Amino acid sequence: MFYWFDPMYFVFVGPCLILSAICTWWVKSSFGKYSKVGARNGMTGAAIAQAILQYNNIHDVRVEQTGGYLSDHYDPRSRTLRLSAENYSGRSIASLGIAAHEVGHAIQHAEAYMWLGLRSKLVPIAGIGTNMSYILIIAGSFLGFAGLAQFGVFLFGFATLFTIVTLPVEFDASSRALRALEGGAILQQDEMVGARRVLRAAASTYVAAAITSIATLLYFAMRAGLLGGRNDEEKNICEFHMH
Repeated sequence: MFYWFDPMYFVFVGPCLILSAICTWWVKSSFGKYSKVGARNGMTGAAIAQAILQYNNIHDVRVEQTGGYLSDHYDPRSRTLRLSAENYSGRSIASLGIAAHEVGHAIQHAEAYMWLGLRSKLVPIAGIGTNMSYILIIAGSFLGFAGLAQFGVFLFGFATLFTIVTLPVEFDASSRALRALEGGAILQQDEMVGARRVLRAAASTYVAAAITSIATLLYFAMRAGLLGGRNDEEKNICEFHMH
């Protein structure tokens, strides 16, 4: 019976996984705290989303409810803003902050924000990179085809690039959300504190994802012989131990 094990993987990616876990906890903790604090205006996340869209003269975006926990997102293909149930009908500071953030993406789309356009173009190839790179890297290693493994690393690079390009998109959407909430007097100053904390926590998960992807890319590049000038035997991605 064979077991996959490579200590170097944990050297590269282990700290990133810990960081991701911390960020996930931060999001759940912040959302849990401020989802229990009702906004004084009494409006739902859906109503706030509609109001910000209209204020920005965007009339072709639908606001819909979707399933899942914190599954909120904006779909530029169908021009649909989807809010999870707790944020669609929620009247909390957290719900309003997340709804405004998703509207920020709709505004980016309407204004042809460069980074959003680039991210959208990367979606197809990043998906291929995510799904195929592992197969090619492992197959290339097993079969001794360094070129195949290196091509897998190349594909994974697009997935990593996607996570990097996502950062300015998410940061900008949060900035737009906070300006809309504060400038439109939707939330009071003391309420803005909670909205900022929720959005910062959410943004941290994208930072962690980018760092993890970069670390994984470097690990794969090393194992494929693209970094460090390793010999053929050391190019193997995995070490096997028979028990």
